[in-house]
Amino acid sequence: MGLRKILTDKDPALHKVCKPVTAFDNKLHKLLDDMAETLIDSGGVGLAAPQVGILRRVFLVDMGEDAPEIVEFINPEILETDGEQYGPEGCLSVPGKYGLVKRPYYAKVRAQDRDGEWFEAEGEELIGRCFCHEYDHLDGIVYTEVMDRFLTDEELNGD
Repeated sequence: MGLRKILTDKDPALHKVCKPVTAFDNKLHKLLDDMAETLIDSGGVGLAAPQVGILRRVFLVDMGEDAPEIVEFINPEILETDGEQYGPEGCLSVPGKYGLVKRPYYAKVRAQDRDGEWFEAEGEELIGRCFCHEYDHLDGIVYTEVMDRFLTDEELNGD
């Protein structure tokens, strides 16, 4: 395993639509392992393949509350969303900045695992937000393109 460099929002790779994964092989497994290590090291909640320069439909989400529980989503589809939440959102590719974004409160995703088997996962609040945020990355959308505005330092610090 190895840490991968996280691209910033100025990189053109983050603004391209990703291609589906067709080979569930050792190359994919290495990417997934590296992404998991990179996500844990970064302290983030989610990481999409284009953020590390790979234009494939892959993202990871840390769904653990007390300990890391990294779930791999390959060729994901959002099956269902419900409700609405509006609040601060950040991104590992936009370090140190947070914007106000409207997202569904709940999201249900269907995806393949590292061996190509289909599964479903669902989440509310932060996880629902994360599913939608990471899915946007696969379509070349960075949250700064869908936010209302950046939060000020005063708002972030509670002043």
